[in-house]
Amino acid sequence: MKLTLNALATALLITTSASALAASTVDLTVKGVITPNACTPGLSGGGVVDYGKISAKDLNLTAPKQLPRTTLQLTITCDGGTLFAVKGTDNRAGSNSSGGNYGLGLINGTQKLGAYDLMLNNAVADSAAVTVLESMDNGTTWTDSADAILPPSALAAFGNKTSGAWLPVPIQQVISDVVIYGQIARADSLDLSDEHPIDGSATLEVKYL
Repeated sequence: MKLTLNALATALLITTSASALAASTVDLTVKGVITPNACTPGLSGGGVVDYGKISAKDLNLTAPKQLPRTTLQLTITCDGGTLFAVKGTDNRAGSNSSGGNYGLGLINGTQKLGAYDLMLNNAVADSAAVTVLESMDNGTTWTDSADAILPPSALAAFGNKTSGAWLPVPIQQVISDVVIYGQIARADSLDLSDEHPIDGSATLEVKYL
């Protein structure tokens, strides 16, 4: 970092002409916040949803096969009251079949095995019910996302509307259901001559606001 800043200062001095002494300096601002609080997320069941073995004969030939809805519990515990959001990242991006935001992996490198969606609901923060919020603009504005799917492009947070607008609130601990809706792609789009693992993977990250 020091080398970069020195190089910038040198370049500015070299390009400054004698006739422009009044504009011979420029300010550089480096910003950020060191928060004293840290938050730790956790998922029940080790964060694993296991559908076991599914027979190819049980798949639908011309329509997706819906998998059983599964619910895990997300717990986020912070050192103190903290403003934060949750962001999902699809670790199998590009493998989601139509009808889902997160992928279940590929067959033979090209065939999209299926997809799943995530929903946060029934949230309780510091022993009080809170509303799950969603932001599609990186936290600039928030909306009530009750019963709404959380895509990888969104942030989720927990808050209320006491100020007149939906806003996240500082939280020390929140417990929320994470509902997983999965589906296997239509069978006529897949090579089912061999066994193939259902290989979904996502990361839920705490983002400090």
